[in-house]
Amino acid sequence: MIVSEREFLDFLRANRFSFERLEHPPVFTCEEADLYRPTRPSVGTKNLFLCDKKARRFFLAVTACEKTVKMSELAEKIGVSQLRFASEENLMRLLGVSRGAVTMMGLVNDNEGKVELWIDREIWESVFFQSHPLVNTATLVIGKSELERFFALTGHVPRFF
Repeated sequence: MIVSEREFLDFLRANRFSFERLEHPPVFTCEEADLYRPTRPSVGTKNLFLCDKKARRFFLAVTACEKTVKMSELAEKIGVSQLRFASEENLMRLLGVSRGAVTMMGLVNDNEGKVELWIDREIWESVFFQSHPLVNTATLVIGKSELERFFALTGHVPRFF
């Protein structure tokens, strides 16, 4: 499991990913992250780590910071009766991150493919995305094609809502 930002950045470099990294004070909300927005036009992502009622299925739902996600509507689209936020224990176990640092990049730690990736179709039209590099003290700006390659490398097929 990759648990440090340094290990993660080494992984990205070893696999020749192109990205920009911006360091900033810890941020825990999209509003705080907006204070340190990169200059390159990119979508600031909101990442929700969710599970079904019995915590048997896990989901990473990704949308734009500005958007509100209605859990009941998302549950219906995903095909479960109820969604809730997954525990911090499962977040660390499956994605290797803590609350406040939930990120698509955490999928690098989901070696068993237990987390389903769901992306807001509307934001997927964008060219660049912002994402934490396993910590909430930095932001990566990474292109869509690089994200697609990252998802393929980690064995995660994005689904869209």
